[in-house]
Amino acid sequence: MKTIPEYFGSMVFDDRVMKAKLPAKVYASLKHTIDEGAALDPGLANAVAAAMKDWAISKGATHFTHWFQPLTGITAEKHDSFIAPSPDGGVIMEFSGKGLIKGEPDASSFPSGGLRATFEARGYTAWDPTSYAFIKGNTLCIPTAFCSYGGHALDKKTPLLRSMEALNKQALRILRLFGNTTARHVSSSVGPEQEYFLISKEMYDARPDLRFTGRTLFGAKPPKGQEMDDHYFGAIKPKVAAYMAELNEELWKLGIMAKTEHNEVAPAQHELAPIFTTTNIATDHNQLTMEMMQKIASKHGLVCLLHEKPFAGINGSGKHNNWSIETDEGVNLLSPGETPYENAQFLLFLCAVIKAVDDYQDLLRISVATAGNDHRLGANEAPPAVISMFLGDELNAVLEAIENDTPYQGAEKTQMKLGVDVLPKFNRDATDRNRTSPFAYTGNKFEFRMLGSSNSIACANIMLNAAVAESLKIYADRLEGAPDFETALHEMIKKTIKDHKRIIFNGNGYDDAWIKEATEVRGLLNYRTTADCMPHLLDKKNVAMLTAHKVFTVEELRSRRDIMLENYCKTVTIEANTMIDMAATLIAPAVARFSADIARNVAAKKAVDPSIACAYETGLVKKLSDLADVISARTAELQNAVIGLCEAGDIVEESGLIRDKVLPKMCELRLACDEAETKTDKKYWPMPTYADILFSVR
Repeated sequence: MKTIPEYFGSMVFDDRVMKAKLPAKVYASLKHTIDEGAALDPGLANAVAAAMKDWAISKGATHFTHWFQPLTGITAEKHDSFIAPSPDGGVIMEFSGKGLIKGEPDASSFPSGGLRATFEARGYTAWDPTSYAFIKGNTLCIPTAFCSYGGHALDKKTPLLRSMEALNKQALRILRLFGNTTARHVSSSVGPEQEYFLISKEMYDARPDLRFTGRTLFGAKPPKGQEMDDHYFGAIKPKVAAYMAELNEELWKLGIMAKTEHNEVAPAQHELAPIFTTTNIATDHNQLTMEMMQKIASKHGLVCLLHEKPFAGINGSGKHNNWSIETDEGVNLLSPGETPYENAQFLLFLCAVIKAVDDYQDLLRISVATAGNDHRLGANEAPPAVISMFLGDELNAVLEAIENDTPYQGAEKTQMKLGVDVLPKFNRDATDRNRTSPFAYTGNKFEFRMLGSSNSIACANIMLNAAVAESLKIYADRLEGAPDFETALHEMIKKTIKDHKRIIFNGNGYDDAWIKEATEVRGLLNYRTTADCMPHLLDKKNVAMLTAHKVFTVEELRSRRDIMLENYCKTVTIEANTMIDMAATLIAPAVARFSADIARNVAAKKAVDPSIACAYETGLVKKLSDLADVISARTAELQNAVIGLCEAGDIVEESGLIRDKVLPKMCELRLACDEAETKTDKKYWPMPTYADILFSVR
């Protein structure tokens, strides 16, 4: 049996394989592209393709695919075999550099948001050499970007790579100002913590809402939920442990650094966390992780739910995006340094993030906006929809000292001017973690906690990279022409703190008083739903910044707004139609059958003895009859609200109708049906209850 180091990355065409399989010059050129973002030399494609094919075939691969991430929220792939006809009537195994570099899938059925006409079906996939190819099943998967015939990005990888290049460009300008002439590349890195639920496939198959929407649309609160806090970090059940063991093995073969696994707060909820890696690769890895989670669950008689709020009344699932910036020399730019000068550099990068989060809080909220995540944000297991930053007491004290030109009351009481000799050192990890903060500093990184469990992490990191790049550009523009660098640096950091301290909040983000203070006193944004925030993607300042750094074109931004709103509307409409169907064909008939049977029992008793009161049964029949009427009426109201969506003039108006008309009617119907569940004999109820689902896995 092979050990983990022996099989880790065994299905990845990684640096070890490339170094062994490629000619030295080809390897050096490709390595230059991967490490420094240099232009790809097309002349090396044939050599790479040949080595990649031979390696893949040796691993049992028969097909290859350009693996890409369209705007559907999942990955896509079209498989082609390596076989080509030979003159003798047989076949040869063939893969060319052209096939490696460019593919041409039919793009007609992928979302484009108006970037192409219906008859313009062609799209192109282009090899991303910065993310290693891998084998999945019998197929060589080549990570690629995806664009339209006209050159517009139709995926999430392309703008992510653009945002990383924008961050690299501006960060290097800052490093040069601090005298660093050796760093050649700066990149963001991410470690996304992935939360998920595991439930019995038998239970899943018996719930139409889970099968059609990924979440329960009905369900009364069970007698026991997460009140006892006995699931969090508890002993992992044997069936779940077996699932986790196989998941780890498959992820490790794909070179995914799955590190930490544990039970989460809610019953049947768990978490997997990887080790940090470059944002582009981390994004690919997270998409693979979600796919493997669901695939492997089915082998164990389980279903992996990645919806943000699959069950009402208990914690939903997020995806904490641990983000940092590093040089190619291994220096973490968000980690306090060992010297005052390094600390000055750290404080400048810290202030760049503070400014970015404040200036573009709307873009960060937009980046995590989905119909599913709207149910989670603001609940007691997730941050509020208001963006704020947690820095901790020590960093907060440092920033206040700089702002006020007062002595820093830390380890060294020194006047806070950012010179080489006077800036004090301060400790890493000198404060607690704030689990209620949407954007928390945790020692050498920021934890962006608003992402939903089904989200691609690309969206959040695109906006974060771009916003920080904009802050750094503003700083570099000012400092490069400053006659006195240290004075200009001090004044600029001081100004940033004064201008943007409203975004810093170290208290309880769950407190209603904070939401009031944030919005009414500090002027922070509170976009509670996708319909509220998504139109602001096209606000003038957002378009100006994102196009200036060449992360998006105006057309791409407009298309993304429309696609995200269409996804929101379609998701909720499917949920509403599922509720209508379940209420009309499952729940209402069950309530009626139970009520009728009780009524017959009452009639039978009274036929024997008319003096019998049967108060309990009579009262229950009356209650059930009233509930059946309410369910019928609310089902009709919801159906009318869905029909009313056709009156919307555009997608923005339709999303507003979803928010204001459809979702409230869905809540009203659910309340009636959930109450009916608590009054109906279990043997009549037509689907597994929360108690059945959440505690079914042993």
